[in-house]
Amino acid sequence: MSQNTSRSVVVIGAGASGLTAADILTRAGHDVVVLEARDRTGGRLLSTSATPGGSLDLGATWFWDDERHVRTLLTDAGLGSFSQHTTGDALYQDAGGVQRLAGNPIDARSNRFTSSAAALTDALAASLPADTLRLGTPVTAIRATPSGLAVHTPDSVIEAEHVVLAVPPALALAHIDFDGLLPADLVRVAEQTPVWMGAVVKVVAEYPDAFWRADGLAGAAFSRTGPLQEIHDMSGPDGQPAALFGFAHASTARGTGPDFRTAVTGQLTQLFGPQAAQPLALHVQDWSAEQWTSPAQVAQLADYSLFSHRLYQRPALDGRLHWASTETARGYVGHIEGALAGGERAAHAVLHALPDPNPQPVTAASSAA
Repeated sequence: MSQNTSRSVVVIGAGASGLTAADILTRAGHDVVVLEARDRTGGRLLSTSATPGGSLDLGATWFWDDERHVRTLLTDAGLGSFSQHTTGDALYQDAGGVQRLAGNPIDARSNRFTSSAAALTDALAASLPADTLRLGTPVTAIRATPSGLAVHTPDSVIEAEHVVLAVPPALALAHIDFDGLLPADLVRVAEQTPVWMGAVVKVVAEYPDAFWRADGLAGAAFSRTGPLQEIHDMSGPDGQPAALFGFAHASTARGTGPDFRTAVTGQLTQLFGPQAAQPLALHVQDWSAEQWTSPAQVAQLADYSLFSHRLYQRPALDGRLHWASTETARGYVGHIEGALAGGERAAHAVLHALPDPNPQPVTAASSAA
């Protein structure tokens, strides 16, 4: 039997955008619940433990100097950062073999997280009041009510004045029944908007040490033969834990089948030499296979002009449904910064629409003024 409850705001998704929106709204005194289909927070901020200690990012990895939301969150959470390693030569691979490039034209100046990218969402989740976050709770439907919206899960119905959609738009349309409430033009845009990282496989290879640095290499490579198309150094501060990571199209990985890991190790050996043939561990994260990241048709979603679409910049359903994922951000789309900014934008729209839950009492002095 479904349990019926009510909240001021329901946030769907406990990634960077959803947790940011929830943090802002709860700090303002609103009654918020965050519904997350997974059994963890973070969304596409996902980290795993390295063999010798430390963490490795299987999702978002970098941030850049001009990204103020990330900088602010790092400071508020007391988390550290360091510069991406770029020193040394890069490599280029094609059918003719491997070519060493003088310098590193592949890596741009960027920053990494001392602990992990997932530490950002861990900090946001820890700041929420008790009972705000519900894991393992997928949303199945959204219905209109006389006073707002009803959010349906497998075992509950939550009535809310406002809903923040903090998941990729195409994913929301694939999993949530909106009962025909959304305008047709919005449905078309949402169904066709690509999912950032949605059709990508990220591979991280751990090693005892960053041996490529001793050879004067930056750990950066670009390949036209694959399976990894680009490769970067993912070693931690001072080179530990030592790791290389790269990206492959999900179709490439699936086409290679069970030989994908062998193909990756062989490519790394061709690029970086025999020491690359024996990684301590090889982590393969196929984001296209993540049910709560990518819809089934994710590989066909290729119109990147739909990112930041004007229809995402205003609330739908009489101003009660707010878009917040990185795909909907006005800037820094696909970055953690875009997710944080999208969550902030949605939260401020809700704050503008809802009455202040903690109004200041009118005193004699203030009324006389």
